[in-house]
Amino acid sequence: MSGGAASMLREFAVSLTYPPTLTLSLLVLAALLWWWRRRRIGAGVAMAAVMWSALWSFPFASDTLRGLLEFRYPVVEDAADLPRADAIVVLGGGSHYAWLERPDVRPEQLRYSRLAAGARAWQAGRAPIVILSGGGEGDTTEARRMAKAIERLGVPRSALVLEERSRNTRDNARYSLPLAGREHPRLLLVTSTLHMPRAALLFEQAGARVMPVPVPEGRAPRSWWRYWLPSQRALWRSGRAFKEIVALTAAHLHL
Repeated sequence: MSGGAASMLREFAVSLTYPPTLTLSLLVLAALLWWWRRRRIGAGVAMAAVMWSALWSFPFASDTLRGLLEFRYPVVEDAADLPRADAIVVLGGGSHYAWLERPDVRPEQLRYSRLAAGARAWQAGRAPIVILSGGGEGDTTEARRMAKAIERLGVPRSALVLEERSRNTRDNARYSLPLAGREHPRLLLVTSTLHMPRAALLFEQAGARVMPVPVPEGRAPRSWWRYWLPSQRALWRSGRAFKEIVALTAAHLHL
């Protein structure tokens, strides 16, 4: 199989982790089965397809699924409790930082920000440098946008090292390790609680000694009854969890 075909196959497989995409694919299969006069089987496939997306649109189901990954590493609330390391590595996870619009913002105010977690760890003296990992094109790399933002949180430019070549988590690990200044570096790895299991594994496979600094993902407060109301946001959150589970499995298999 050519590289282009393999890439397309991987992209299609990833797209199926989003429940509506898998549902649509199964509905197409159901229609074909109906056309081939396998109507009982086709009806069963169609019913299963609809129920699949319906199930994962419930916040209770979505949060339960995400908990399989999010609870693997506890969130450390006080940066002073973190161990010392050779470097802090912050993985990119967004291009817009709404808190930059605030006239006065401090790291301790931003519980759900990876950059704030990295800033708190540096300010607590846990490591001498902060590696910001995120690729892109020209002057618009994610690492450069992260640098401008984290400087607002009190980390000077002299403490920042930019990794601007990565396109995925495996690249984050491959290109960040040499910037830490030693072989098999001790790294405080900062990313979301959902992404941390895969990121930690890939960095360890690349040769790092990883000390996870997971950052919780914000969620709107809910009344108990809202857990049982389907929503598009819950469906999206379920899709992200399935994507991470599939990618984590692939990382374990070195795929």
